[in-house]
Amino acid sequence: MSVRYDDVLGPLRTAYDARAAWRDGLAKEPWKLVERQAFRERLAPGARLLEIGAGSGQDSAWFQAEGLSVVAVDLSAAMVAHCRAKGVEAHVMDFLHLDFPAGSFDAVYALSCLLHVPNHDLPAVLAAVRAVLRPGGLLFVGVYGGDESAEGPIDGDEHVPPRFFSWRTDEQLLGFATDAGFEVVDFHPVALDDGHRFQSLTLRAPGR
Repeated sequence: MSVRYDDVLGPLRTAYDARAAWRDGLAKEPWKLVERQAFRERLAPGARLLEIGAGSGQDSAWFQAEGLSVVAVDLSAAMVAHCRAKGVEAHVMDFLHLDFPAGSFDAVYALSCLLHVPNHDLPAVLAAVRAVLRPGGLLFVGVYGGDESAEGPIDGDEHVPPRFFSWRTDEQLLGFATDAGFEVVDFHPVALDDGHRFQSLTLRAPGR
């Protein structure tokens, strides 16, 4: 039987609550700053941005300092507390329960979070994200993937309990995006020094 999103929410919340302070102290890798800046440059001044899976709010705070109107959501209450401490409006929400009116945001930023969504539920999550985007709004998806697809915990995960991951091929990831009605604005992989491979995907919601 395939893993469902509801099955992984509780363990993910426990894992991220416990490591929130540690993760807040991590410095951003330079390549992540490049990806973030590139997405920022696609957005109009004062754009309304939703960050999902915002973690401790480092990126949300940066976007806010850049003049954007930012709202952050995360399933971890401890992470949301860190977001609020940075002066960012933040809410405890998961990806399938984004409690905002339709078309509320010009853009959505999702860095290293949709890899926790099982393939079975990724179409529903993308539909939920699309619903809160205005027509023509932009979605940034950054995940890890590569030549093979796999789902489950990874060896050596320091979080307790170990987190669920879904690793997708480029073709899988792009297929999910286009099946959800998004237009691909940009896709490129980033080869990392540790042997991992990052998939950078910028999408446009239909209806512009």
